[in-house]
Amino acid sequence: MTTRSNYQAYASTQMSVFSPDQCQELVYAATEAMWRTGTDFHDQECLDILKKAGCWVDGKRVRIPAHITERALQTCQKHVVLCNSRTGARELFIEGSNAYFGSGPCTPFTRNPFTNERHRATRQSVGWATKLLDALPHMDYAMSLGIVQDVPLLISDRHEFEQQILNTEKPIITVCVDEWGQEDIIKMAEIVAGGEEELRRNPFICLYAEPISPGVHCREAAQKLLIGAKKGLPTIYTPCIMAGGTAPITMAGVMVQGLCESLSGLVLSQCTREGAPFIMGGVYTILDMGSTIFSYGAPELSLLLAGLADVAHYLNIPMFGTAGCTDACIIDEQAGMEAAISIAMTNMSGANLNHDTGYSEYGTTSNLDLVVIADEVLGMARRLTKGIKVDQETLALDVIEKVGPGGKFGNEEHTQAHMEENYVPRLVNRAARDIFDKAGSKTLTQVANEKVRDIINYHEPAPLPKDMAAKIRDIVENAVGHMPGEE
Repeated sequence: MTTRSNYQAYASTQMSVFSPDQCQELVYAATEAMWRTGTDFHDQECLDILKKAGCWVDGKRVRIPAHITERALQTCQKHVVLCNSRTGARELFIEGSNAYFGSGPCTPFTRNPFTNERHRATRQSVGWATKLLDALPHMDYAMSLGIVQDVPLLISDRHEFEQQILNTEKPIITVCVDEWGQEDIIKMAEIVAGGEEELRRNPFICLYAEPISPGVHCREAAQKLLIGAKKGLPTIYTPCIMAGGTAPITMAGVMVQGLCESLSGLVLSQCTREGAPFIMGGVYTILDMGSTIFSYGAPELSLLLAGLADVAHYLNIPMFGTAGCTDACIIDEQAGMEAAISIAMTNMSGANLNHDTGYSEYGTTSNLDLVVIADEVLGMARRLTKGIKVDQETLALDVIEKVGPGGKFGNEEHTQAHMEENYVPRLVNRAARDIFDKAGSKTLTQVANEKVRDIINYHEPAPLPKDMAAKIRDIVENAVGHMPGEE
C-alpha cells in the first residue's frame, strides 16, 4: 500500500491572517511611510550614521529611502540562535515558524504566591519568577517579570539580570534602563560565556529596546540598538502600539505604523553593522475606549500579532510576539480564556519568540499562578500544532483487523508504541468525581498556586560557578546610575 498523504506539507496545524500579496502591500505602505512621514531619532550618533548611509535628515526627523530599507531587509541575519548559559548548547532557533515562549519584563507590581499580596516587584520576586521559568517544561526562555524596586531604579536592571542568571540556565531576554546598564549586563554575560567572542558565537542573552509610538526613537532606545549591532548580539526592537491611541484605529493602519517603527530600527541596525542579528515584532493591540487601558486580553492583540507573524515570515525576519497574558485583575475564568486564546493563536501563527506570559492587570502585575496555567495551555497548544500524522503505520489497518469488532486495543504493542502521541496533562484534572473530591475539590488556580510554591521551595537551578557569581556581584555592587538624557 502506498501512502496517500503529503505528511511533509500537512503535518501541522497553522493559521494565516494575510496572503503574501497583502504582506507585500503592508511592507510597501510601511516603506512609503518611512520616506513620506519618517520617524524622529533623538540621538546624534544615530542621526550621523543614517545621514552617512543616505537617509534624508532634517533636525531629528529621518526619512529613509526605499532602497535603503530594501537593502537592510536583505542584509540582516535571518538565522538567530539562543543558547544555554551553563553548557553553551544551541537551543532556540529563532527562524521560520519555530515558536518559543517565555515571560514578560518590567511589571511594576507582582502577586506574592505565598500571601497573595500585590506589591512592588523586588529582587526576591524576580528570583522566584526566574526559578519558576527554569522549572517549567514549556517555558523556553526568561524575562524578569518585574522591575526590581528595592534598589535604586537607575541600576535595577543589573539586579534583575543577576537574579536571572543565578536562577536559570535557559536563554535570557534582558531589558535595560539605558546604554550604561546594557554595557554592564553585556559584561556580566561575557563573564558567563567566557569572553566577548564566545558570547557573540553562542549568545544566551537577547537585548531588547523599543521606540515610543508613534514614530519616536528616544536616545536610550536608539543607543541600546546601536550597542547590540556593534556587539553583534541579537537585539529585539519592537513598538507597543494602541489602535486609536498611538496608531490609526484600523487594523491595517496599526500594522503600517508598527512596521514603520520597527523597520526604521532595522535600518539603523544594518547601517551600523551589516548582518547584525535583528528581531522585529511588538505588542500591537487596542486602546480600550471604555477603560482607556492598553489591552493585553483583547482578541485584536492576537489577531494583529498573528498577522504580523505572516509579515515576518514573508520578510524572513525573526519575530517577537506576545501571548499568555490577561487584563483580569485576578486569575479567574477571564484570565484563563484570554491567555488560552492568545497562546493557541500565537503558536499556530508561528511567531518565534513570544513573551508576556504571566502578565495580569493589563500588564501592570506579574502573576506566577498564571505562568503555570499558561505552561499547561502551551503544552496543549503544541499538541494542536503537531497535527495528525497519516501513513501506513498510523492508519493502523493491520491492528484494526487483528483486534476486530468488539475487541480491545489497550494491550496491543501498537498502542504502547504510540502512547506519546497523546498529550499528558501536568495540571489539568481528568480524575473521576470521587477522586477529585477526595483530593480536596481544588480549582485549577489552587493547584497552580501549589505548584508555584513547590517549585520556589524545592527546585534547584543549575548553579553558576562561584567565581562567576562573585564577578557578577562585583559589577552589580559598583553599578552607576545615570539620569535620563545624561551624556
